[in-house]
Amino acid sequence: MPTTILFQGDSVTDCGRRDAGNDPLGNGYPLLVKVAAQAAQPGAFVFRNRGTSGARVRDLRAHWREDCLDLQPDAVSILIGVNDTWRRYDQNDPTSDAAFEEDYRALLNPLRAGGQRLLLITPFLLDTEERVTRMREDLAGKQAVVRRLAAAYGAALLDADALFAQAQREQNNPPAAFAADGIHPTQEGHRLLAKAVGDVLRLCVQPG
Repeated sequence: MPTTILFQGDSVTDCGRRDAGNDPLGNGYPLLVKVAAQAAQPGAFVFRNRGTSGARVRDLRAHWREDCLDLQPDAVSILIGVNDTWRRYDQNDPTSDAAFEEDYRALLNPLRAGGQRLLLITPFLLDTEERVTRMREDLAGKQAVVRRLAAAYGAALLDADALFAQAQREQNNPPAAFAADGIHPTQEGHRLLAKAVGDVLRLCVQPG
């Protein structure tokens, strides 16, 4: 019986999954994780993507039954939070850290009860310009919530912000090489994220 892995999140995860001609996993890191996993262990995994462009954590919560629980995944990877920060700056519609945590816990509680394995990915920004960098004052609180919840729920944690910062140093590449607008990964950014996600999933998920 193959292990079902569900990717959840915003546009970084969605990545065109509903566009005509695209793979149902989109054309970003979920698809790249699937390709690598199928090459290494054919038939061991089934991958699903329910990332939704523009979503905040409250939006995931509103559709969590049909977009997660009803799919009965064995493991769930969640990358959410940048829109909770972004809307403060582009629409004057902030999400407090307390509200972010409350909604995130509502996602995790039924998964813990069901015994699903969890991978939480911190929301991230790349410092391509000042308007993006200044959003870090809000994002830092959301990142801290994700780290705290990963520890509280026994989830695997991937610090995506640290991942991209390390890649910039090691490859001597500018931030825009990984996300031209500081938020949405380039293909190089998706490749980096997929490699890290795949490595973590291999440690926390075994085929059933």
